[in-house]
Amino acid sequence: MAQGMKRLGMPIAALFGVAVLALIGTSWFLNRDALRQAVEAQIRAVTGLDLVVTGAIDVSVFPGSYVSFHNVGLKGGGTADPALQVDVLTANLRLLPLLLRRFEIADVMMLRPHIRVVREAGGESNWTPFIERIARTMKPGAENQVSFSEIRIQDGVIKYEDATNNVKEQLSDIDLSLAWPSISRSFAATGQFDWRGERVDGSISASDFVAMLSGDRSGLKARLVSAPLKLAFDGAVANRTSLMMEGTVTADSLSLRNALRWMGQPVPGSGGFGRFALKARANVVGASVALTNVNVELDGNVAEGVMTVANNGRQTLQATLAAGALDFTPYISTFRLLASGARDWNRQLFDLTSLSATDLDMRLSAARVTVGGTKLGRTALGANLRGGALALSVGEAQMYGGIAKGSFGIARSDTVADVKAQLQFTDVDLQACANELFGITKLSGRGNLGLSLVASGASPFGLASSLDGTATMTGHDGAIAGFNVEQLLKRLERRPLSGGGNFRSGSTPYDNLSVSVRFNDGIATVEDIRVDGPTTRLTLTGTASVPSREYDLKGVASLTSAAAGGDKGFELPFVVQGPWDDPLVFPDPESLIRRSPGAAPLLDAVKDRKTRDAVRSVIERFTGGGPRPAAADGPAGAKAN
Repeated sequence: MAQGMKRLGMPIAALFGVAVLALIGTSWFLNRDALRQAVEAQIRAVTGLDLVVTGAIDVSVFPGSYVSFHNVGLKGGGTADPALQVDVLTANLRLLPLLLRRFEIADVMMLRPHIRVVREAGGESNWTPFIERIARTMKPGAENQVSFSEIRIQDGVIKYEDATNNVKEQLSDIDLSLAWPSISRSFAATGQFDWRGERVDGSISASDFVAMLSGDRSGLKARLVSAPLKLAFDGAVANRTSLMMEGTVTADSLSLRNALRWMGQPVPGSGGFGRFALKARANVVGASVALTNVNVELDGNVAEGVMTVANNGRQTLQATLAAGALDFTPYISTFRLLASGARDWNRQLFDLTSLSATDLDMRLSAARVTVGGTKLGRTALGANLRGGALALSVGEAQMYGGIAKGSFGIARSDTVADVKAQLQFTDVDLQACANELFGITKLSGRGNLGLSLVASGASPFGLASSLDGTATMTGHDGAIAGFNVEQLLKRLERRPLSGGGNFRSGSTPYDNLSVSVRFNDGIATVEDIRVDGPTTRLTLTGTASVPSREYDLKGVASLTSAAAGGDKGFELPFVVQGPWDDPLVFPDPESLIRRSPGAAPLLDAVKDRKTRDAVRSVIERFTGGGPRPAAADGPAGAKAN
């Protein structure tokens, strides 16, 4: 066996030695000009470009068979600037044809190529003539068939310019391998490149390369993987009059906010836009992308529906989506109407730049919606953003135990937000509604609330200071916490000056509540507040400051005839003053003094200095005696007073 292997190895070694000697001999007698011309002709046949060599030309046959051109420019198609410049272009030669004095390129390697792509207004580019030439060359039966099927790019740069859309992009540090096997019609490119500071790993394959170059339909698979975003497409492509693609698209990102920033897109606010995933059937026509069978996930929210994205000079997003549960809390977490930990309105200026970035038209429905601490049931929302104006419409929302409808709009004017709200709440829990909308915690019951408000400002405080409009509320079967009107009135009816009691405990039940308020420059004027309870009635007038969030109201509380034993009800004026969340409610002092049999004459005397005798009489009644001698004046008298 060993002897057989030795006999077999001797002819192989001999053949190898002959081949080496043939190569060495070929290198001595090789016509280098013919080799260079043959290589140039083959590259021209494949690329449609003419080589303009301004540097040295290296030719090697052994140990490596190649031709290297230094400082090469490839140009053509009538463009003034080269479409491609290469520091070193190396054509590796096939060994066997070389022994027969034929020059065939096995593959081409371009070191540090600089590729320039300029898109013209009509959609064509400076590369259009070259692509057409390649397509003609590669068609079956063409005169110049492709002799090599792989091009490698190392440390390349691509610069893209689109003056019509004012777009300039650059890919750098490109390492790619382009392959189109001669025995098939397919094409594949794999490699890596840098874009906007991120390394991108990409691949693309076409089932019919000639058809794709000619603009005809071809199967297409593409994948891009980077730290901010992963993107994949599997479908078909055509480009006759405009780009057309259809297939399945998938996208995935750990942070949509980072991905959008990486792509140069503004992101509204500073909350949310984290984990993102999308899978859909895509139909691309020009700059418009229609997505059907959409399944999208963002910040844990999952929805299904259809979407359309267009970029015709301005980005537009249209969508109709349905979800089981949505949580909007991440998107409003950084927006605070009130200053953190305080009762004052937030004075931080609005950031309205995102309102002018994209046009949006969205329809959204969900079985459950969460907004901060607010829980909503079945909800239908609409959002329209156009020209810096955002309009939100609520078709119907199960909210605060009732139904909410209305609209909310924000228009941008420089740094100022113009806000308009038209809202109607029907049969809602007034305690939850008044607390979340106005910070009022003392009201309970069920009822209706209507708001028609406008404001303009650069911060929540600015909006509160310019608030105009109206608010109406009706309620039933509830209570006002903080004081028991019936108990208070009965006690003060018996003893008007029994001021040691606590006026801020208990609650006042009511059967019906009616409120009508008008706002003007941040001041709420009470046009009518009426509270009718089983045994009491309250009416209020006055004002409330929205910027300072304080009441300045006066009212009248009265016992109804049933509570007064059939007699005319006892009436008592009272005052409501102080902050919205914890106001002071106390009887009108002048009214109490007048109702006291002993103190009423004193009040009249104080107002009229001429009635000194009445004053003296009242003082004697309080001190429990008649006139005192002068000697009694002193500490004892002071104590009596």
